[in-house]
Amino acid sequence: MSGGLSDVDAVPHNAPALVLNADYRPLSYFPLSLVPWQEAVKAVFLDRVNVVCEYDRVIRSPSLEVRLPSVISLKQFVHTARTPAFTRFNVFLRDRFTCQYCGRRFPTHELTFDHVVPRSWGGRTTWSNVVTACSACNLRKGNRTPRAASMPLRQPPKPPSHHILQEIGRAFPPNYLHESWRDYLYWDSELDPW
Repeated sequence: MSGGLSDVDAVPHNAPALVLNADYRPLSYFPLSLVPWQEAVKAVFLDRVNVVCEYDRVIRSPSLEVRLPSVISLKQFVHTARTPAFTRFNVFLRDRFTCQYCGRRFPTHELTFDHVVPRSWGGRTTWSNVVTACSACNLRKGNRTPRAASMPLRQPPKPPSHHILQEIGRAFPPNYLHESWRDYLYWDSELDPW
């Protein structure tokens, strides 16, 4: 390679760096705040982050050897927005990926969201009127209210705070958790070293 860092030690594609805010808390639990190793190395060279922990892996150029960061912290504290964005994913996260009618948990691709008060009845697309539903329950409920369909909600929908979404996100650890992240993440499950 011409002057750039080479992949001499066969760096795996799965060597992301955990990104912590300046207070050493993850920016996000779900999705977990991770960046690819290339972005982490770039941020280090641009002096935007502190390296907290490193992998055993090294990348080299003709004049430089760098251990890959496994945990980085921002030098400047990033404030989160007061209210989370109203997105389909955040609705699923608020409802713990669980249909609010039948109470069963589903993978994201099998979920939809449902208007408690149907839009044709004047229902709006807001935190207080949208819930997570599986396709079968959504179809069964149809263009009715939960009461008219005899399908009571598991919990009434309401706007979550960022703190609540982060707490819920901690219940869903990702498949890949590196050992060096243990001190910065607070899941109850045992960490898989690789």
